[in-house]
Amino acid sequence: MASLANRLASADVKLLRSGKVRDIYERHGEIWLVASDRISAYDVIMPTPIPDKGKILTSLSRHWFTLTESICPNHVIGYDLPAGVDLPEFEGRLTRARRCEIFPVECVARGYVAGSGWEEYRQSGTVGGHSAPKDLRESDRLPAPLFTPARKNDQGHDENLTPAGARALLGDECYEELRDLTLRLYTWAATYAAERGIILADTKLEFGRNAKTGRVLLADEIFTPDSSRFWPADAYAAGGPQPSFDKQYLRDYLRSLTSWNKTAPGPELPANVIQNTRAKYLEALERLTR
Repeated sequence: MASLANRLASADVKLLRSGKVRDIYERHGEIWLVASDRISAYDVIMPTPIPDKGKILTSLSRHWFTLTESICPNHVIGYDLPAGVDLPEFEGRLTRARRCEIFPVECVARGYVAGSGWEEYRQSGTVGGHSAPKDLRESDRLPAPLFTPARKNDQGHDENLTPAGARALLGDECYEELRDLTLRLYTWAATYAAERGIILADTKLEFGRNAKTGRVLLADEIFTPDSSRFWPADAYAAGGPQPSFDKQYLRDYLRSLTSWNKTAPGPELPANVIQNTRAKYLEALERLTR
């Protein structure tokens, strides 16, 4: 078989960039997102992949994109390779997408106080710049879901934005449109997940604007273990961290290492951590798509 580079060239597929998890290509005006088995934590790509992770993420996003299209149109054109394109490495990992101008924010919805939201609450009593009730415990449910966008940062962590900061970046009309879409999508998905015994604690979404039509499109991935915090409802107990179906398991393992300072390069992952991470992602897929 010819090399990947030669087969890409013969199919007129051009690599645009490689992200932490996805490789982004362009072909004949389409954007191709190919989900790898790479996994990152603390903004560091681990040297050890998680087998089948890319296929799991693609399958789950495909499921959600189909279910949510009536709430918000998305960028998806299809998931299959065009006839005559010899790239079997892409099968099950490929999303062919429309070009759109991605907004410079991660649109985060929080239904529970966890992660960076909990850290902010401990320091200031707010969550994403919103006032919050006194005496919340870690993992408590919020009175209502909050829209807490973050500014994308190519280097290091995304920058959490206050409502005023997000409005200044996006403009009032765009801010309100993205806020409303994010909260509608989160509320719908949280109800869907709850019916399957899973709490959707928070999630981040990406949107773009179609340059030709001006419509806002849901883009990238949606409600996956890489972009969301999933908790088993039957084990939920506020007052501390929760067991999860996402990469929090990996973060907890890495936090236990005294020999790693959360900078690149990441440590090689032991077999049990690889297997357990894969099992959690697979369980999320199986439970959410049944």
